[in-house]
Amino acid sequence: MDQSEIGDITGDIPGDGRTETIVQRSDRNWADILQELRVTQTGTQIITGFLLALAFQPRFTALDEFSAVIYLILVCLAAAATALNLTPVTLHRWLFRRQVKRELVAIGNVVLRITLATVGLLVVGVVLFIFDVVVSRGAGFVAGGVTALVIVSLWIALPLIARRVRS
Repeated sequence: MDQSEIGDITGDIPGDGRTETIVQRSDRNWADILQELRVTQTGTQIITGFLLALAFQPRFTALDEFSAVIYLILVCLAAAATALNLTPVTLHRWLFRRQVKRELVAIGNVVLRITLATVGLLVVGVVLFIFDVVVSRGAGFVAGGVTALVIVSLWIALPLIARRVRS
């Protein structure tokens, strides 16, 4: 049995400095996913609270149709982000002690990526909305575009660059 086959059996990745079983790696990866979800959950809760509070402000009734539609889209994105954020926890509860941790980690990873995309859209939309209402529609599109560029740069381009540097 060569080193790559041993790595497949134990879950070790040759050269990563760890010696852990597949179960240990799955447990560690699951803990990482939960920690990352905690980070996204806090931001999502703050944005959701902000959006809900807006509807009760006197100036809210003065929104034009475009701003009102953007607001409703943002509320839907916030609800989706909240639901996505809770999905891995719900899956864990339903699948607890069923010996499916590896599958749970794989699903959790996909859900977390979708959650990040949803939160990214939510952040871009909130910036667009605020600049639209406070400054102007043009400023909203510029600020939203810049925010989208920053998010894509930090959340997609930077990890891809770091991955290439590591290779």
